[in-house]
Amino acid sequence: MILTMSGSILAQNPFLERRFGTPYEIPPFEKITMDHYREGMIKGIEQHKVEIQAIIDNKETPTFDNVIAAFDQSGKLLDKVEGVWGTLVESNSNEEFLQLEREMMPLMSDHSDDIILNEALFAKVKAVYDNQASMNLNKEQKKALEVIYKRFTDRGALLSEADKAKLRTLNSKLSDLSLQFSQNLLHDTNNTYVIANTLDELKGLPEANVQQAAALAERIGQKGKYAFNMQRPSCNPVLQYCSNRELRKKVYDAYTNRCNHGDKYDNKEIAKEIITLRLQKAKLLGYEDFASMQLSNRMAKKSENVYNLFDQIWEPAVEKANEEIADIQEQMQKDGVKGKPERWDYMYYLDKAKKAKFNVDESQISEYLEINNVQQGIFYVANKLYGLNFKERTEDYPVYDSTAKSWDVIDKDGNVIAIFYSDFFPRDGKRAGAWCGGFRPMEYDGAQRVQPIVTNVCNMNLPSDDKPALQSLDNVETMFHEFGHALHSFFRNVHYGSTSRVEQDFVELPSQINEHWAFEPEVMKVYAKHYKTGEPIPQELLKKIDESSKYGQGFATTELLAAALVDMDLHTQKSIPSKFNVMDFETQKLKARNMPAQILPRYRVTNFSHIMGGYAAGYYSYIWSEVLDADAFEAFKESGDIFNPEIAKKFKDYVLTPGSIDDGMTMYKNFRGREPKIDALLEGRGLVKKDAPKTLKSNDIEKK
Repeated sequence: MILTMSGSILAQNPFLERRFGTPYEIPPFEKITMDHYREGMIKGIEQHKVEIQAIIDNKETPTFDNVIAAFDQSGKLLDKVEGVWGTLVESNSNEEFLQLEREMMPLMSDHSDDIILNEALFAKVKAVYDNQASMNLNKEQKKALEVIYKRFTDRGALLSEADKAKLRTLNSKLSDLSLQFSQNLLHDTNNTYVIANTLDELKGLPEANVQQAAALAERIGQKGKYAFNMQRPSCNPVLQYCSNRELRKKVYDAYTNRCNHGDKYDNKEIAKEIITLRLQKAKLLGYEDFASMQLSNRMAKKSENVYNLFDQIWEPAVEKANEEIADIQEQMQKDGVKGKPERWDYMYYLDKAKKAKFNVDESQISEYLEINNVQQGIFYVANKLYGLNFKERTEDYPVYDSTAKSWDVIDKDGNVIAIFYSDFFPRDGKRAGAWCGGFRPMEYDGAQRVQPIVTNVCNMNLPSDDKPALQSLDNVETMFHEFGHALHSFFRNVHYGSTSRVEQDFVELPSQINEHWAFEPEVMKVYAKHYKTGEPIPQELLKKIDESSKYGQGFATTELLAAALVDMDLHTQKSIPSKFNVMDFETQKLKARNMPAQILPRYRVTNFSHIMGGYAAGYYSYIWSEVLDADAFEAFKESGDIFNPEIAKKFKDYVLTPGSIDDGMTMYKNFRGREPKIDALLEGRGLVKKDAPKTLKSNDIEKK
């Protein structure tokens, strides 16, 4: 038995057992308590320190095995605990989780600095790095050594003791601020409500969404009314379908102004402080700005290359958006609405304009997009491309929430290569958005490959009383996107954790290319079936989806690029004024670029969790990767077979499997046989201008 810190008796901690004793060592979620997480992380830190000290104390000549491999494999207990805790704090959190997060994050930050800034440890790493020519290392070992050495140098190993102390202080402050930012955003997303008092206020809103709004209102003590929180499945239908302009305005303002209310959950000052401290950190490490530091390990290399890509897309995107605004104005006039379109009019009237132009009704299409059928369509594509099969195991595998499903991922030889959890519905304690994560990465135990446990976590439309969970085209695209990340995790096959992570502006390639199959007619005929009759989607609707697919791309591209531009603008600053206001900065920068007044960035700074987390100076990665994914999918199209087995095998072998043993551009050229071109991206988004060149000059992407 184990005593907790308070002295009470605690059952044996599953994390401290050698094995979980579950199928494929899936975490026994129902047996793990908050005290288990706390004790597991504390013990994990202690054990990690012992392992690091053993590397330092080893009297043998430093070698790859006794330094680099030993360092790479250290901290397994801590990784084991963090893999479970870190996943659930994002997807299934509660106040206990948040309190534990506030308690443990400073310890974790200090522990990371203790390792990276350890002079004796770095001396061992440097000895191997300096003498690698005599060690006969293979390709993966060389890359692991390079990654680990650069991890130390990029995080301050070469600094003086005084500067190391400054860096520790900066890291500690940044860790605290990022945690506060994310917890504020979680609160505002799930606890900001717009209330409608009567059914008349909801005209145009689909019945399923009306029922969900009534259920939410009852849950928060407003029975008989209708409530909308700031999860997209709750607020987006209002913006797209509800004719009540005032309600649309309230929902839009509440969503876009999360953590921008001047209350205790306001993130403006936190964001300012994060930006300021990041710049100080970058300068301490020898960079002129934070973006330069971040980009040094990415395909782009320099901020100029990111802006160069933006410049090729921004003008045609804004031009297309202004065309859409003219269509919106026309629809408003037909409705007798005077004045110019406002931001809360865009989705509603764009949907109307789309119906008028293409006679396409997304609410009708959604009747063919039941979520379980969509998932089977995703599995169908994975089977056709890569020979994978999926066996549901929810009945006998541990689950962390009743709505999450678990699956064996089985290759063409019958081997289980991964465990997959699909977790699609919003709930209290789940952060907004969609992401791919996991409880355990792919790793090796000696010569044995250990299956990764991978999650897709989303916030999709819920079922209603009389309808199953019917999805929008956007939601279907999101499901295919996140499963592309999952495929990357299923197939990755490397021997070192240090060679598993690809460059951030390459990581979206596997996810975004998977979106391309979502709306191919051959695929939709498999999964798009009417929820009542089971009839496949008619050819007429398929044609309408195809014809209208590029409509709205002015808005979509502009809001995406606007967010990415603000991210880069924030992080390329060389100094931060004392009275810096992040929201004023956002407004000024976009106004200078002639941003249409009817569009805001996809995320505002106060709720832009990507850039206050791991995507700082990196949100451009989505559009950067789209150059790659659009060009890569052209390889399938050019072959005349979207499931061409030879091309699929090359993509798996050269992109999905090797982790970061090769750099991103090398992997891409290994697959495609050449550098990527921008043609397919512009054409796919309907942004090709008649008088503009359609391709990048040779090496333009590579230079980026």
